[in-house]
Amino acid sequence: MRGALGGPRVLLRRLREVMAEPVSAQDRLDKIVVLIAANMVAEVCSVYVLRVDQTLELYATEGLNRDAVHQTVMGVSEGLVGHVAREAEPLAISDAQTHPEFSYRPETGEEVYNSFLGVPILRAGNTLGVLVVQNRARRTYAEEEVEALQTTAMVMAEMIASGELTALARPGAEPAVRRPLHLTGTALADGLGLGHVVLHEPRIVITNVIADDPQRETLRLDGAIDKLRASIDRLLEEDGLSKAGEHREILEAYRMFAHDRGWMHKMREAVLSGLTAEGAVERVQSDTRARIMRASDPYLRERLHDLDDLANRLLRELTGR
Repeated sequence: MRGALGGPRVLLRRLREVMAEPVSAQDRLDKIVVLIAANMVAEVCSVYVLRVDQTLELYATEGLNRDAVHQTVMGVSEGLVGHVAREAEPLAISDAQTHPEFSYRPETGEEVYNSFLGVPILRAGNTLGVLVVQNRARRTYAEEEVEALQTTAMVMAEMIASGELTALARPGAEPAVRRPLHLTGTALADGLGLGHVVLHEPRIVITNVIADDPQRETLRLDGAIDKLRASIDRLLEEDGLSKAGEHREILEAYRMFAHDRGWMHKMREAVLSGLTAEGAVERVQSDTRARIMRASDPYLRERLHDLDDLANRLLRELTGR
């Protein structure tokens, strides 16, 4: 179903305008949820932000009780919103109140709404919050509507990651943008070592995710993928590379991923929804990373670094770095 404002591309253009306005963070959020609700033909649109204490706080809403903003807080193990944050996957249901994880919040007034669509707000595979739309009528959300909301959530992720919402938070309840990283290594000698951590080929930060010309972005994406594939082929053809061994196996895996039709299709779909080529790569890899991080299969988890590196190589082709 196409929204009242003409679909995801129009919504993204309007969101870019709102992001550029000289208004407060709360006013910006309030405008964003109104735009999304109108575009999705939804009676409710709400933004929940994950806090450093691993709880979700309602930051803005169109359709629910406005007095619940910054008052409604739930754990990631609680309710449908918590389910989306925990699983890092979309959840679309036509009768929310019959779902076993439905959690009644009387202060929000959401009991009159039956249909629920929630998508995680992801960045680099980490959940930063949840974006939700709701309707009174029992309805099934189409795949393109889920896709459109996921694309919109990427814009929300950049807003949260920028630190703009920190000013709205109470001390100790700030958005969980930065998290500590714990790594376990193998000790080579007894003792204590101190030093600075240096990132090898640090993550490329995408600053523009909303496209002006989707057709041009599709051509840019296709061109960068061709260059990526050619670079991998050249590495495999080097005389110094043995015919067998771990290095060749890794490069062969890279070549397989680079020619994966599903990967290509997802990125092209993201571009057609209104994202730049860089934004499409970032979104698809963030979704993939979120799924693999929660996978129980150790082989899949081992492939995460390969996929991250491939996405970074593609981003470097797009940005010329």
